[in-house]
Order: sequence, then C-alpha cells, then structure tokens
Amino acid sequence: MLKEFQEFISRGTVVDLAVGVIVGAAFNSLVSAITTYLLNPLIGLIIGQIDLSDMKFQVLGATFLIGDLINAIINFLIIMFVVFLIVKMMNRMRRDGSRSKFDQNGEEIPDPQTEYLQQIRDLLRYQQRHNNNNRY
Repeated sequence: MLKEFQEFISRGTVVDLAVGVIVGAAFNSLVSAITTYLLNPLIGLIIGQIDLSDMKFQVLGATFLIGDLINAIINFLIIMFVVFLIVKMMNRMRRDGSRSKFDQNGEEIPDPQTEYLQQIRDLLRYQQRHNNNNRY
C-alpha cells in the first residue's frame, strides 16, 4: 500500500494540483489584503465610513455584519476576474497553437488531418464520377 501511495503522489497531476492549491491560497491571501487594506478604505471614504468591516445593522436584536459580506464579495469578484483572464489567455494560446504553421520559406505546412480528409473527399468524388459513367 505504501508503494501505491508513493506512485499516486508522484504522478504529475497530483503534484500540479498541490501546486495549484498552494498558489491559490497565496493568491487568496493577497487578494484579501488588497481588499482589506486598499479597496475598503477607498470605499469607506466614498460612503463616509472608514472601516467597512465594522458596518453592521441590527434587526430585533440580531446583528448582521454587512461589512464582512462586502469584503467576501469583493474578494470573490477579484479572484473570479483573474481566473476569467487566465482561462481567456489559455484559450487564446490553445487557439493560436492550432493555427496553420509555416516552414522556413514562408509556405504553409498543411495539417495532416486536413490533408487526409481532402484525400478522402477526392476519392469519394472520383468514385461517384466513375459510378455515374458506368451506369449508362
């Protein structure tokens, strides 16, 4: 069982996941600091209250900490925007990687899959013409 665990842990995907979690946690703390120490004071100046985390209201004796909720929403929006930008960049890189390639002379290198499909198309056209000529 120890050997199986060692094989599992040494797989690339597990290591990639661990690195992603660690980077994500570090990024989360950075975004929280930006929200708490930069954005909240700016928003507080605009609405006239210096510390958003102290914003609260009471209804029938229950206290609602609206400032902490605002902080969480701001953190979420910042993180989701950065994730959106990363996914957008990855999609662009993937799309650019699948575009036509050129050799040293500047001539387009044909995609093998496209070439193969064109050969199949041409063969089917030839067979169709050949069968139409033999009918009469």
